[in-house]
Amino acid sequence: MLFQGQEFCSSSPFLYFADHEPELARAVRNGRLEFLSQFPSLAMPETQAVVADPESPETFERCKLDLSERERHAACYALHRDLLRLRREDPVFRAQGKGFLDGAVLGPEAFVIRFFGGFSEKAGEDRLLLVNLGTDLDLEPVPEPLLAPLTGSRWRMLWSSEEPRYGGNGAPPPEDEEGCWRLPGQAAVVMTLEESAT
Repeated sequence: MLFQGQEFCSSSPFLYFADHEPELARAVRNGRLEFLSQFPSLAMPETQAVVADPESPETFERCKLDLSERERHAACYALHRDLLRLRREDPVFRAQGKGFLDGAVLGPEAFVIRFFGGFSEKAGEDRLLLVNLGTDLDLEPVPEPLLAPLTGSRWRMLWSSEEPRYGGNGAPPPEDEEGCWRLPGQAAVVMTLEESAT
């Protein structure tokens, strides 16, 4: 789920704002400060003094999205746009059902999810989502059966968060010709099956 301009790295905050008659406005502001005081970082008087007034027009104005940030943060916007398109248009990601995926941990900060496409019109259209939140990870030998392609097929990279148009430096496919895997750090990759040349 995307919220309040996250898809283009909006710099606008999302502050609590309201528009009430003066008496209710005071009650709302006091109630808000009382509610926030349950959090130690917001309980101190000096912290509460800088909490935005929900009734102030400036609070509302600060929350308005600046849509020109879509251009200034074009790489982030392209990444989100492409991910939404992939989810909408790819037959395996689009089809959702119970039991059509499985996952495993590949390392302390890496995991794989395999989406099984056998329920679609073309059996074997599986997808792999590889996510590595840590540093580069070498898998040799490959410890996870979910990474094994179907007989007569091989994995091909369908999408990578490391594409230069997203601000990445590019990355080779995670599986080399010998079947060894190297997952780039701080990255996500989607793989699709294709017929093997051999």
